[in-house]
Amino acid sequence: MRVIIIGAGQVGESIADDLDGGHEVVVVERNSDRVEELTYSLDVLAVEGDGTSLSTLEDAGVDRADMVIASTDDDETNIVACSTAKAVSDAFTIARIKNTEYLRTWERSEKAFGIDFMVCTNLLTAEAIVRVVGLPAARDVDPFAGGQVQMAEFEIAAESPVADQTVREADRFDSLTFAAVLRDGEVEIPRGETVIRPGDRVVVIGSPNSVQEFARTVAPEESPGTAEEVVVVGGSEIGYHVARLLEERDFHPRLIEQDHDRARELAEELPGTVVMESDATDIAFLEREHVGEADLLVSALDSDEKNLLVSLLASRLGVERTVAVIDTTAYVELFEAVGVNVGISPREVVAEEITRFTHAGGAENVALIENDRAEVLEIEVDDESALVGHPIRESVASLPQGVVIGAITRDRDLITPRGDTVVEVGDHVVVFADTAVADEVASAL
Repeated sequence: MRVIIIGAGQVGESIADDLDGGHEVVVVERNSDRVEELTYSLDVLAVEGDGTSLSTLEDAGVDRADMVIASTDDDETNIVACSTAKAVSDAFTIARIKNTEYLRTWERSEKAFGIDFMVCTNLLTAEAIVRVVGLPAARDVDPFAGGQVQMAEFEIAAESPVADQTVREADRFDSLTFAAVLRDGEVEIPRGETVIRPGDRVVVIGSPNSVQEFARTVAPEESPGTAEEVVVVGGSEIGYHVARLLEERDFHPRLIEQDHDRARELAEELPGTVVMESDATDIAFLEREHVGEADLLVSALDSDEKNLLVSLLASRLGVERTVAVIDTTAYVELFEAVGVNVGISPREVVAEEITRFTHAGGAENVALIENDRAEVLEIEVDDESALVGHPIRESVASLPQGVVIGAITRDRDLITPRGDTVVEVGDHVVVFADTAVADEVASAL
């Protein structure tokens, strides 16, 4: 597949890196230094120029492109680039945008602006945050099969009841699959005798009820439903959507915004949220408003450094759990190492959403694990699938190592895969795979 990526920022580079080797990738970038960097760091063709320019797109071979992904930091640039590409080619176009108004317009008219798919950074990030709020013990949560299946990642604390248990001992749930254990940067496919150690990150796939039951087992003090008091810091678009989505789930969050006009606007738009006008780094204010008593605090300010500071202040005051929006993806592990419980990168969330369109097998949904070391894919199997007509224990043997069938849905029924389970045509299969073989797995399924 020939893919043209417009914009070589963190999102563009991440997508190019994912596709490097398996596809013919062309990156269009204005900055000559970035063009030179990509030429040496990735096996891609880097073209210097304006992605909205027809001549630049023609130089990039847009007439032969199967897909055009516009991922610059400017909404209008991405929309125009996709429109231009659509006018002169049959390529599938994807635009990354931040402003939800563009998304609403696109949703009302299919393929508006000449765009086949639109990815809204702010909304996707807010949805990712709210999923974590709904399952407080988890570091990451992703829905599959229309919400019938969940993938969740949990970090095992030393005091956790499952610490030092084997997977066989910890697996007490009807519809749950232990997909992976992440340890010291390595991805291990668990067996029954695998011991879950303190500090491990465990990835499970199953029904939402079973995932919630496992969350209660991992961290009883942070069970689903215990995060009653949520504070959102920052009235950015992300902060606004977090509060709005929490209201829809019957939460009554508090939101701190320093700008007077923005605070008034938010108070009018969020009837179920208490909006407070103040500087979130003012310790006296935080103490006076008893912010330290919150179960969870989400920091969605306009800089990574401010979000780190607010999160650490909140932890010091007694907030049980902090979630920070981290614009620079490389900072996520660093921030989590120094005290932020969960770091969420908008760029990583968007890259994850776009990646599913680039898999050879046409994945319905994709979640990236541990900085793209592994992926969870949802695939609707056809009559050519390697899984169809054979027990899973036999069909999985034909797939690359490091693959786990996590869940199957059939006619809206959830099936927990076991060795003798036989997959049928039309089933939706949720599978865990090492990133290095994810395309091969997607094609085989």
